[in-house]
Amino acid sequence: MEEEMVVLIVGAGPVGLATAACLTQLSIPYVIVEREGCSASLWRNRAYDRLKLHLAREFCVIPHMSYPKDAPTYIPKDQFVNYLDSYIDCFNIRPRYHTAIESCMYDEGRKCWAIVACDMVTSMVVKYKARFHVVASGENSAPNIPVIPGLHSFLGEVIHSSKYKSGATYSGKNVLVVGCGNSGMEIAYDLASHGANTSIVVRSPVHVMTKELIRFGMTFVQYLPVNMVDAFLVTTSNFAFGDLSRHGIVRPKVGPLLLKSNTGRSAVIDVGTVSLIKKGTIKVLGGIFNVKGNIVEFEGRKESAFDSIVFATGYRSTTNNWLKNGESMLNDDGLPKKRFPDH
Repeated sequence: MEEEMVVLIVGAGPVGLATAACLTQLSIPYVIVEREGCSASLWRNRAYDRLKLHLAREFCVIPHMSYPKDAPTYIPKDQFVNYLDSYIDCFNIRPRYHTAIESCMYDEGRKCWAIVACDMVTSMVVKYKARFHVVASGENSAPNIPVIPGLHSFLGEVIHSSKYKSGATYSGKNVLVVGCGNSGMEIAYDLASHGANTSIVVRSPVHVMTKELIRFGMTFVQYLPVNMVDAFLVTTSNFAFGDLSRHGIVRPKVGPLLLKSNTGRSAVIDVGTVSLIKKGTIKVLGGIFNVKGNIVEFEGRKESAFDSIVFATGYRSTTNNWLKNGESMLNDDGLPKKRFPDH
């Protein structure tokens, strides 16, 4: 037995919820399904305590509902979740939770999407037939931990950043953070602030910016050429932070906004980490070569002992696991082939 619908939305994160609200405004019926037991599970269950939106609130609003007038410029995660809950209530969005998509294929003969899902509570198979299918499951579906020789032998704690909440329990411990994106840099700061002996692996070039610079850049790139805005951001950032290459942080050759547009890689918005790196409170290390017990060997044969390793190495999309004929839309990483705004 198939359930027929006009639109099936997969994923009840901010994008899925926004799609549902827009369809509601147009009186287009839809069904929204979500494999987790709640909406926005990344924000509710897999984010560290001190997290705030890295972008100013005007860039993080979803359609048809503004933030409260007294909301801060940079929204804390709990306040963002409350905003999403109000959004769900306002537009009467009712996701079908604990529903995991197993396969989805466009049926040329019937001119529809044929979807097979599993009710994770009852283990029952559910079939859907939809004229339109919206993939809103995001690019942060599954934690990504790289393959590192000897990691299985590590004697301490190994966690992904999705399990990290606070540095309060790490005081006095030697902790290695792997990954120098926004999560890695902020987790390193949080650990050091709670008294952990903190090191961070920095392998790739990265732009470090202030939140005010990014806000300026995202505002003015709407009116000026991106290379002009990027040049201003890089020059001002160099003035603010100085030459970070002396501390193991190298800036990419491509500007921050163009790099984001071309590769999806975001600039790091500094929360105080750079100051602690300059002071030597946080040590910057190169790539990991091998792990033996509690000893981690780095490129250049430098070795250090650690009690815990936190992998802030991002996530991967799982869409390609169940979308069976999406080759024209998605690349091998499960991300859109076409760039904004045509994706």
